[in-house]
Amino acid sequence: MIPRPCRLDERAAPADDNSKLDDEPFDRILIPAAKRTLPPARTVQHHHLRPTPPILKRLRSDSQRLLPLRAHVRPTPPPALPPAPPPREPRSIRAGGVGSGGPSMRSPALLAAVVAALLLAAGARAATEEAYVTLLYGDEFVLGVRVLGKSLRDTGTRRDMVVLVSDGVSEYSRKLLQADGWIVNRITLLANPNQVRPKRFWGVYTKLKIFNMTSFKKVVYLDADTIVVKSIDDLFKCGQFCGNLKHSERMNSGVMVVEPSETLFNDMINQVGSLPSYTGGDQGFLNSYYSDFANSRVFEPDSPLTPEPKTQRLSTLYNADVGLYMLANKWMVDEKELRVIHYTLGPLKPWDWFTAWLVKPVEIWQDIRQTLEESLPGTGGGRNPHDQLVVKILFILPFCLLLFGYYQSCFQTNKELISLRSLCAFARRARHKYKSEESLPSYSVVGSASSFSISNQRLSNGTHSKLPLYFGAIAVLVCFVSAGFSLAFAFAIIPRQVMPWTGLLLMFEWTFVSFFLLFGSYLRFVYRWGSISANHVGFSNSDSSENHMGSGHQRNMSDCDMDATFYWIGMAAIATVAVLLPTILGITALFTKLGLMVAGGVVLASFMTYAAEHLAISAFNKGQKDRNGSRTRSSCF
Repeated sequence: MIPRPCRLDERAAPADDNSKLDDEPFDRILIPAAKRTLPPARTVQHHHLRPTPPILKRLRSDSQRLLPLRAHVRPTPPPALPPAPPPREPRSIRAGGVGSGGPSMRSPALLAAVVAALLLAAGARAATEEAYVTLLYGDEFVLGVRVLGKSLRDTGTRRDMVVLVSDGVSEYSRKLLQADGWIVNRITLLANPNQVRPKRFWGVYTKLKIFNMTSFKKVVYLDADTIVVKSIDDLFKCGQFCGNLKHSERMNSGVMVVEPSETLFNDMINQVGSLPSYTGGDQGFLNSYYSDFANSRVFEPDSPLTPEPKTQRLSTLYNADVGLYMLANKWMVDEKELRVIHYTLGPLKPWDWFTAWLVKPVEIWQDIRQTLEESLPGTGGGRNPHDQLVVKILFILPFCLLLFGYYQSCFQTNKELISLRSLCAFARRARHKYKSEESLPSYSVVGSASSFSISNQRLSNGTHSKLPLYFGAIAVLVCFVSAGFSLAFAFAIIPRQVMPWTGLLLMFEWTFVSFFLLFGSYLRFVYRWGSISANHVGFSNSDSSENHMGSGHQRNMSDCDMDATFYWIGMAAIATVAVLLPTILGITALFTKLGLMVAGGVVLASFMTYAAEHLAISAFNKGQKDRNGSRTRSSCF
């Protein structure tokens, strides 16, 4: 029997340590074609013949050269050999790896996934070790904390946001802040040891508790009246304590970087009663505790100091005081590089509706407020459900009061007041009045002189009207007192955290309505006073009838006197222009705005003085003419 032909590469390799080969045939190993191509397999007639020494030498050299390459190639099981396989050429290696699914193609994607996972883990760890912190003593500052949180999220930070709340914060406010993404921690207040201090500083020493937040490696404290306009994550690179200098060598505690330490906190508490505070609050105490802070080096994020200093100063970019803007009507630093804006306006805060009409940077705060999401029902755009209900009532109530007063003064005495006949009579009266150039009651100048000149005014029947010597001065005084009370009353009832335009419209509405009711009540009193005084000077019913017959067109005129209407509308128009003139002219400088408002106020005061005296005299004279009550009561009074 003739044995089948076999290939040389199927035979067992010699037992030599330098020539050990795998069982896999050589022709299945991928070798670059440019380097070498295996010769066709040689066949022999007998499988027991051993290769000649030159062949062994060549096999050893091939195996030594191919072993490094085989380590990168996935071995595949050899296919079943046919009885007489034809010679095959070796496959060439593709550019970039062996096949589309080889290790050289998957390793970059796997490496990228591992790196991304490591970065996410590092970011999550940093987020739990570092945090932004603020304080909240009551519900008044809740809107400020919400806007601060929104400004932080807009910068893309991944740090925790923690708000320390006292017992004065309601449960609803805590839920609202949690819905906004804040971590709410309840704390107890630290008493202020200073006897001489502003009333609003009663709990500010509680700010020292941020030095005891040892669950975090480092925290950045921000006051509730600040906003972040650019990322400040680089502040976590600052030293153990960092702050910003204000007012020459004084440090401002509105923005601080703190490395919490229980030892440091206990040391501060032990010195609270002994160290002075120039402000009567926490800021003065911290200036005394870090007495050498003014000599600290300025923090530069791109140039860290080695070793890390204990204290460092922050540039104005991290705590831009609005007071600096108001002095020059511009930022004293590069506005494009601003990081934090601090609304240090004393008792005035950016969420007060009237502050936006005085200080231009408040517009930035209001823009962020309008982007607040509706975390709880009715809270989108910084709205408050309770305030929204109050605003609706305040808008409707003045119109109801005016309609009620008009009904009481007119409809009960003249059912045909709104008829076509009465309207035509009013038009004829107005035309006759201005064509005949009917003059106003005679008086020379505003003040006591005019009061004296009209005190002896003779009526049409020969009698004298009895007016006090200072009748005009009393009317002017009542007018200004009514205006001041109306202004204060409107400020008191309008919610302070409504939108600026909403607050301004409510202010105009309630000031005008309150002034109309108050001063109108005084004019009604003067009208009745004139009616009573006419009876004392001897008016008779016949005289009254004769007087009315002599001026029949006056009986048909409307209750609202044309002159009185002019004065009422004039006062309202001047007051509106005085307030809105800076906005209409596009003036943003605070002191220029105030100057224009003061000038408008002087014009308004002059006009009110003239109008108040004339309205009072007209009311008194009409009361004398209409003493019997037959004339319809005037709605203008």
